[in-house]
Amino acid sequence: MNARMLNRPFDVAAVRAQFPILQRKVNGKPLVYLDSAASAQKPIVVLEAMGGAMLGSYANVHRGVHALANETTQAYEDARAAMGRFLNAPSDTIVFTKSGTQATNIVANGIELQPGDEIIVSVMEHHSNIVPWHIQRERRGAVIKWLDIDEDGRVDIQALARLITRRTKMVAITHCSNVLGARTPAAEIVRAAHERGVQVLMDGCQAAVHGPVDVTALGVDFYACTGHKLYGPTGIGVLYGKDLGPLRPFEGGGEMIDIVEQDRVTYNDPPHRFEAGTPPILEAIGLHAAIEWMASHDRAAAAAHEDALRDAAMEGLRGLNWVKLHGAAPDKAAIVAFSVEGAHPHDVAQLLDQQGVAVRAGHHCAQPLMKRLGVTATARASFALYNTLEEVDLFIEALKKARKLLV
Repeated sequence: MNARMLNRPFDVAAVRAQFPILQRKVNGKPLVYLDSAASAQKPIVVLEAMGGAMLGSYANVHRGVHALANETTQAYEDARAAMGRFLNAPSDTIVFTKSGTQATNIVANGIELQPGDEIIVSVMEHHSNIVPWHIQRERRGAVIKWLDIDEDGRVDIQALARLITRRTKMVAITHCSNVLGARTPAAEIVRAAHERGVQVLMDGCQAAVHGPVDVTALGVDFYACTGHKLYGPTGIGVLYGKDLGPLRPFEGGGEMIDIVEQDRVTYNDPPHRFEAGTPPILEAIGLHAAIEWMASHDRAAAAAHEDALRDAAMEGLRGLNWVKLHGAAPDKAAIVAFSVEGAHPHDVAQLLDQQGVAVRAGHHCAQPLMKRLGVTATARASFALYNTLEEVDLFIEALKKARKLLV
């Protein structure tokens, strides 16, 4: 991070100026975008980086010797190195994927599993960290064991330890819930698993947005995250693997090979072994711009800003006796799930949209968590660096107006 950018007050107006889409209106009202946990908006530097690559220097990577191929390959590998710095990991431990979901699938399909081997997941996982393991249950006879949580999303480390047996092969758990905003005690989870000889995969798709992640300090074996929540483009994710060597290839094709003959094939070294075919080149360049943009801000000041948004939203919602909050861990990320008494979340979201306020409604790809909470769906407001306290007030007032139309 540039030392000159440290300890500067967080200037939300300057941040917002870098997101042209925030100037638009929806249904005649100023856009209040509170759906960043689903996908964040993109600063103009990301758009310019991707457009500049297409306009001035684009070719396929790794398989050419001409100038454009060399320039694009360098830009792609520079993005890998930048992502390594972002997670505090060597660049050769960083695999570019098409999504966080694919990152998890690479691990699920790549590890050795025998019938009866166990995978531990929590009940608050996103489907992207559940369904890949169900596929292993169906195809390879793996057993899924479920770690419960409390109402706020807190994980009991002792309960985790009790679930681990000699057949346990992986603890696959979120670093931060996409519904409750709860942050899991990552280092404690890794330590408890490693003490029993079990690897850990963490879903960091939310956590990587809301604070620094140091995979080396955590000691985690695998870490998955996605570009489009990090203010970058869609179509790119990241898999960190402390030791990618033992993983079997997930997909086959160009680039991931070493030698191909009629009766045998040998594979490239990691990370390229897991990047079959033409990779997300422009998306990697855009993601590089996004994480450099994030690094240009004082992360502590940015986190304090997001915490203030979270606290204001929680306080405003607690003042409405017809609203139920889901998840109130004190250190939670700026993700606020809620239910309105007597109203379906979809109706709530539609009425908010009529007032220019964008929130998410549904099961949030977390149906086991919905069952644990005793609901079928919730509404969710999620906040980012570009949101303001004034927008929190607009959200609360819009919700009050929506309620009047619903009862």
